[in-house]
Amino acid sequence: MIEVKADALETTFAGVELGGAVARPLLSGARAQNGAFGGFLRSGANVEMKSFTGVSGDSGGYAIPREIDAVIGATLASVSPIRSIANVVQVGSAGYRKLVTAGGTPSGWASEVDARPDTGTPTYFEIAPPMGDLYANPSASQAMLDDALFDVEGWLATEIAREFARAEGAAFVSGSGVGRPKGFLAAPVSSANDGARAFGTLQYLASGAAGDFAASPQDRLIDLVQALRGPYRQNGTWVMNSATLARIRKFKTSDGAFIWTPGLSAGQPATLLGYPVIEAEDMPDIGANALAIAFGDFRSGYLIAERGETGILRDPYSNKPFVNFYASKRIGGCVSNSEAIKLMKFAAN
Repeated sequence: MIEVKADALETTFAGVELGGAVARPLLSGARAQNGAFGGFLRSGANVEMKSFTGVSGDSGGYAIPREIDAVIGATLASVSPIRSIANVVQVGSAGYRKLVTAGGTPSGWASEVDARPDTGTPTYFEIAPPMGDLYANPSASQAMLDDALFDVEGWLATEIAREFARAEGAAFVSGSGVGRPKGFLAAPVSSANDGARAFGTLQYLASGAAGDFAASPQDRLIDLVQALRGPYRQNGTWVMNSATLARIRKFKTSDGAFIWTPGLSAGQPATLLGYPVIEAEDMPDIGANALAIAFGDFRSGYLIAERGETGILRDPYSNKPFVNFYASKRIGGCVSNSEAIKLMKFAAN
């Protein structure tokens, strides 16, 4: 009897040597390791024995493999409207800083023999997008995870992407900047033209009537387009919600032509006055003093900074018989060029 137990114990520790490497799945190639990450999601086995400091803390985090992280990124780009048109940068630290100049570098003219005095020093401004941890906490029953036909990796990526897209879509539009990105509608606004406003202040044009469009609303929309400087206008995009868009689609010119032009083929966006339209449901409805319409080059005007890694924790204990998956990602955002975005304010002036 003792001999049998010794053999079983020896078999249990077969292949384990003191100082030997711990067998673990490679996170960048989990699918090649017989679905090792999927095994972790289903049962918590085959874990990556590292803590990812800065991503999920020393409580034990697991970086999502590139296959899943790519799915999340692709879904966010297609669902989160501002992300699809803004400038998105990947950062490797907790914060992000960018220097911009206002007005460019001063210059001067001189003849062939004239002296060249010093020109003025350009004015520099530092942009630091407010950042916060965007998280999702979906759960699944252990019975679902035990079902071999259940695509746990695809389900997790879809759930995280849907929740991240909803939360960040609202933050990029109207986020307060406290523990989250600062939306472009949260920036200070003024009716002053470019060059006369303080740095970081967006210009608005009045609709001409309190809480509504004035007569000849298409003229006001044309004024908003032309208020944007030429280099930004060529990359201009309209941003509004579906209720506002429904109003605008009915506008006609004096000869009866619609100012709205539907896309002529699949995948081609509809245009308003020749510029594409992005529907963002987090934009406010038309109302008194509402900034319900934005037009601009968001690639130049709005900056999104994010950590490239998405952290995930598997928690099978807190909510039995469900298994929670806590995923988090650090994202920031703010206006980077206040001359590249214009707003329409629904007010008389």
